[in-house]
Amino acid sequence: MPKYNKVTPELIEKLYALLGKHNMTTDPEKLDTYKTDEETNPIYFHTPEVVVFPETTEQVAGIMKLANEYVVPVTPRGGGSSLAAQAIPVYNGIVLCLEKMNKIIEVNKDALYMIVEAGAVTTAVQAAAKEAGLYYAGDPSSKASSEIGGNVATNAGGSRVVKYGTTRDQVYWIEMVTPTGEITKVGKRLQKNTTGYALEKLICGSEGTLGIITKLCLKLRPVAPYHFDMVAIFQDEMKALAVPNQLLKAGVQPTAIEFLDNKGIQSEERYMKIELPYSKDQGNYIIVTIDSYDQDDLDNRVATADEICEKNGAVESLVADDRIWGARYNIGEAARNDSLVFLAEDIVVPVDKIGELMAKLPEIEKQYGIATTTSAHIGDGNIHVNALKMDMPLEKWNEIIPKYHDTLYSFVYSLGGCLSGEHGIGCRKIQEMKKFTDPVELGTMKAIKKALDPKLILNPGKIFDYSEA
Repeated sequence: MPKYNKVTPELIEKLYALLGKHNMTTDPEKLDTYKTDEETNPIYFHTPEVVVFPETTEQVAGIMKLANEYVVPVTPRGGGSSLAAQAIPVYNGIVLCLEKMNKIIEVNKDALYMIVEAGAVTTAVQAAAKEAGLYYAGDPSSKASSEIGGNVATNAGGSRVVKYGTTRDQVYWIEMVTPTGEITKVGKRLQKNTTGYALEKLICGSEGTLGIITKLCLKLRPVAPYHFDMVAIFQDEMKALAVPNQLLKAGVQPTAIEFLDNKGIQSEERYMKIELPYSKDQGNYIIVTIDSYDQDDLDNRVATADEICEKNGAVESLVADDRIWGARYNIGEAARNDSLVFLAEDIVVPVDKIGELMAKLPEIEKQYGIATTTSAHIGDGNIHVNALKMDMPLEKWNEIIPKYHDTLYSFVYSLGGCLSGEHGIGCRKIQEMKKFTDPVELGTMKAIKKALDPKLILNPGKIFDYSEA
């Protein structure tokens, strides 16, 4: 394991000189609030020794240079909405919060791009694009609290991936501070570029281990004037799961295809205190969004989608109103309402293998006595299984979860899937990452990390075991 030093009074004084006392804290009560992100299992909690709030890229670079000089670990933090414990300071040290670097710098209506600081909340980015009559396609469920830099660091997905791709596909260039404290910009505002390695693609999804994102140039898109949201309700879950591939094959080109199972619907009713269609009649939802620049085209594609759903056994198709989308977006909070300690699984399989996975889940749940709710970005095969601790003692939960994971992930990989579609690995899935990743592939990742961060001080304890890096 790498050896890190404690934060010393001398380092604190140098941070004061760099940032000012208003941009940092060592107050024990305040530090305690940064011991976790969205993680609620106390076995993962670690308290930082100091939290800093830089206002400029130059200050971020200064912090990293001091961290290298004193060999103190640094954990970058955006909105703290991580579901894989990426923002937890596993080795204590410094937590670097980007919340003060939140400016929308430029929105260019003609060239369709936005330049923004990493600490801007995702909904603020979306609102700035909308105000300009444009559209930012990234749309994670955590958009009201997540920061855009964190979206990029985790390569966040969301409901619109089936049409627009993940956050990686929304980025032109990234300004970042390297682990050794240098400032650079990777990528360019170009449609094509094969000038060396695509480093901007590497930084997206690196979970803050290869650099600290400080500024971004994002792609914007024109707004399609015609839009329709429908929810098709199925009492037979397997028939519902056949719909996504059929929609894609029929050329419907949906912007989103989402799924919510009956247990999730009932969980949302408890959390949101509302009634949802067919919740008591074994209803499962397929939610489809279709956008177009032509009304007739929209009507034709909606009619095709409705016909496909009806042929697959939908008992009814309705307009997907705010209740339906609220239920889909709030599934994590509903799970937390049912069980404070829960696991938001983030498995992903080929779209044509979704049915096999969903058929296997009840068997795995029964094997380990775990209650679940399930939602999915079903158009791209990303399944969110919320495993709930409920009344199980925490000690037993911590004992069976590794076994549950081993069974679940073994099946996922047998289908050609992966551990994570959008949440990342963080410190939660390090052992599983080691077990299920090709050793040569994993070794290449570790070599990149070691080359860019020789002292292993940037977000240590994430993605893989640093004692082997």
